Amino acid sequence: MAKEHILVIEDEEDIQELITYNLRKEGYEVTGALTGEAGLAAARAKPIDLVVLDLMLPGIDGLEVCKTLKNDPKTHGTAIVMLTAKGEESDIVIGLELGADDYITKPFSPKVLLARLKAVLRRRQEEAKDPGANGIVTVGEISIHPGRHEVLVRGSKVDLTAMEFDLLRMLARRPGWVFTRQQILDGVRGQDYIVTERAVDVQVVGLRKKLGEAGKYIETVRGVGYRFKEI
Repeated sequence: MAKEHILVIEDEEDIQELITYNLRKEGYEVTGALTGEAGLAAARAKPIDLVVLDLMLPGIDGLEVCKTLKNDPKTHGTAIVMLTAKGEESDIVIGLELGADDYITKPFSPKVLLARLKAVLRRRQEEAKDPGANGIVTVGEISIHPGRHEVLVRGSKVDLTAMEFDLLRMLARRPGWVFTRQQILDGVRGQDYIVTERAVDVQVVGLRKKLGEAGKYIETVRGVGYRFKEI
């Protein structure tokens, strides 16, 4: 089976060459672009499975590229992993809210980058299979039964509020996927008592406490939001 096609949009040629070399060594088809404009053209020219997108680009910057890709019906479903520099937390949040799947901070280990890209591609493949939104979710010690609105930790039932249940299910269905507070609010829309991003932090604290030792699976991504630990 042919490997996925990855587009690397990075204006620093040495970094682009490093990423391209490691991806091709893993068998991926790779296209490179040095500018946002060239990257958009490449994404529209042929099907792309994932874009490695540097945020600091000459001309059209990475956030604008991300927004454009997500607003175009032809590229809307393309996975995006952002490359960021330290201190760009606000840009990370914006990128994730625009629809990026994940991010990695420079400088990075090629092995870590490959692992993160593979994780995103794997999640996309699993979603494409559409196992059913109402299926039981089991991750590590936690089992979530949507039909019974029940959560079990090592076989013992844990009583959660509707908000806590929806929040846990949202995170657990996509281990390793980083969600911003706003994405969490959008995902559990409908609970009248959740009106601010800070309220998400309060709910996470309560959820971790109820889960006991299993609460460690809910990880805080500083300055961004939360994710469920990959096991």
